[in-house]
Amino acid sequence: MSRVPGWLGRIGAGLSEMGERLDERRAEVEREGEVPEREPSPPVDDASGGSGASGAVPSGADEPPRPGPRPDPVHAVPWGVRVAAEAGWRLLVLAGTLWVLIRVISAVQLVVMAFVVALLLTALLEPTVARLKRLGVPGGAATAMTAILGFVVIGLMGWFVTWQVMANIDDLSDQVQNGIDDLRRWLLNSPFHVTDKQINGIAKNLREAIGDNTDSITSAGLEGVTVVVEALTGILLAFFSTLFLLYDGKRIWEWTLKLVPAEARPGVAGAGPRAWATLTAYVRGTVIVALIDAIFIGLGIYFLDVPMAVPLAVFIFLFSFIPLVGAVASGALAVVVALVTQGVFTAVMTLAVVLAVQQIEGHILQPFILGRAVRVHPLAVVLSVAAGGMVAGIGGAIVAVPLVAVTNTVVGYLHAYSREQALLRNAPRPRGATASRVAPAATPAAAPTSGGGGGEPEPPADDGQVTTRG
Repeated sequence: MSRVPGWLGRIGAGLSEMGERLDERRAEVEREGEVPEREPSPPVDDASGGSGASGAVPSGADEPPRPGPRPDPVHAVPWGVRVAAEAGWRLLVLAGTLWVLIRVISAVQLVVMAFVVALLLTALLEPTVARLKRLGVPGGAATAMTAILGFVVIGLMGWFVTWQVMANIDDLSDQVQNGIDDLRRWLLNSPFHVTDKQINGIAKNLREAIGDNTDSITSAGLEGVTVVVEALTGILLAFFSTLFLLYDGKRIWEWTLKLVPAEARPGVAGAGPRAWATLTAYVRGTVIVALIDAIFIGLGIYFLDVPMAVPLAVFIFLFSFIPLVGAVASGALAVVVALVTQGVFTAVMTLAVVLAVQQIEGHILQPFILGRAVRVHPLAVVLSVAAGGMVAGIGGAIVAVPLVAVTNTVVGYLHAYSREQALLRNAPRPRGATASRVAPAATPAAAPTSGGGGGEPEPPADDGQVTTRG
């Protein structure tokens, strides 16, 4: 019993010494900032009283300090790299979505092109339907009359061109042969030093090329039958789609809005009429410009005695719907016909007429007729026509520019709408007694579209009622 107080004293001294060491170690770690604070290890209970007399020290007290925790990998990556990675994978998702969309459109290209053509025809014919309805004609009858009349006019144009070509094919072949002989004599007497041997060599090469590719020409003719069948199918699809769009376009648009998420529906509902107005303005302006081109170029080549002036004018009208490429192709066709039938001088005069009319069209008619409704940068026109031609041929080149114009209008409206909504959400709200007298703010859809003045709206009259807000 006499040893118990001494044993307890030694344990107490050891615990005190261990506490002092831990305090010193903690202070050192806090100064260096290497490792966080650690809980002290419990003392080692030495029942024999041997080593416990000198003080129980944790086993890791003499070990070197451990390194601190590693930083989060997100914080270790530079900010610019993180931004590039975030933008990169989103761009990859968009590119993949666009690729899948293009593949789907390519698989059902005939249906898509027929529907797009129906949209263009609807934009052209819809004002006529509205005018007939205002005159008291029922909706179904107005739609049927307008659609049938439009397709009859288009069919008559195609029939007239075919009839003129078939009626003048014999005279045209004789004129082409005479024109080739005149061109040959002009080349022989020209300062280009072209010899008869060189001309015969070129003609021989052309004949050999046609003979070597007879199989390809035959297969192309067989493929032409398939193209004709597909064209007739597309015409029928476009006809019925135009009928339904003219008759029931409003309800089709309302049903389409139901597929849009509720949060984005007000913005899309506002962008739709603006997109339709842009498409209508583009179609009307293009028809007017194409008609002016066809009339003036047709009159020019008619007075120059170029054969088949009227069919060439119809070709110019149809080709004018293809931006950039159509004007060049139709003008080149008129110049070639004038060259092989009437000679070099008539071809030069035809080229002058075509260039003059197209310059007036590009610098005066299009800005004046289309105006600000369809404003697309020329670079966007070139790239869109090239991309549309690569994806869907001539049809893609035709619909590329109106698609870009409509997309530009929709994106611009949605951007302005989202900015307006952000301003409304961040606008300061009245507090206190003022809040009880101010009526709830109107939603953007119910707000008036035309401004009546520059001042702020007057608060509603006080009817004596006080609204309490929780």
